[in-house]
Amino acid sequence: MKNLFLSFIFSFFLIGKGYAQNQTLFFQTDWGYNGSVEEFIEKAKIFGYDGIETWLPIDSKKQDIISMALKKFDMKVIFLCGTNNSLPFKESLQEYKSYLQKAIDQKPLAINSHTGSDFLSFEQNMAFISAANKLSIASNIPIYHETHRGRFSYSLPETNKYLEKNSNLKLTLDISHWMVVHESLLKNRENLLEQVVFNSDHIHARVGFEEGPQVNDPSAPEWKTALNRHLDIWEAVIQKKWNEEKIVTITTEFGPPNYMPTIPFTEKPLSDQWENNIFIMNMLKKRIKKMN
Repeated sequence: MKNLFLSFIFSFFLIGKGYAQNQTLFFQTDWGYNGSVEEFIEKAKIFGYDGIETWLPIDSKKQDIISMALKKFDMKVIFLCGTNNSLPFKESLQEYKSYLQKAIDQKPLAINSHTGSDFLSFEQNMAFISAANKLSIASNIPIYHETHRGRFSYSLPETNKYLEKNSNLKLTLDISHWMVVHESLLKNRENLLEQVVFNSDHIHARVGFEEGPQVNDPSAPEWKTALNRHLDIWEAVIQKKWNEEKIVTITTEFGPPNYMPTIPFTEKPLSDQWENNIFIMNMLKKRIKKMN
């Protein structure tokens, strides 16, 4: 039976065949990659990615290395930026603005932000969000705020509080964080997920579960229920973006140890991070093919 959540979400849109239905771009994370920047970007290109997602380096020479490699292999970039919570609020806000401006100057496709903190007040977190929104409008470069533990968006109900006050808040949906925060696959939370889907403009594709943000191997049969739940929610975001005639961007984001579970004592990863990300990209491509 078709997931009721998808049917509910789709009822708010006119489902049509527009140009954007084939506009889906995949990005690979460099999280945990130990080779050179050029090797990573070339490998991502060979495996079928359209671009990479990486933290913006502060060093201008490192920025130049990334820029040259992107041009060499005709790849796009989404830069990561974030709030420095080791600083007092005012200093952190000023540094955040400066960091975002440096990322904007590199002219990425978009910026993904780890915004605020679960220890800051609502008003303080809104100051970070407002600063990002102003810079985004001025530069015409989208800045997405990732749903992430430890940030303003650490939980589903908390994120909805911010959406109620800022309907233009653009999200990167990493639903895996909320699976563990709420110790559930959120199957009975469609009323709260609805607004989140409407405001999600980028996807971080990693499969979490009730007790952790990353399953040990997404291809394993024991994770089929969790995998399909993530795919259903991602599909709702993809369909929403297509109906708005916008390009869909997805970053596959399975991480290395200690995000990746390991064997005790040896710390050997239980599966291959790169292969997990390729698996998720291929599963999404299969789902997208069915949607067209």
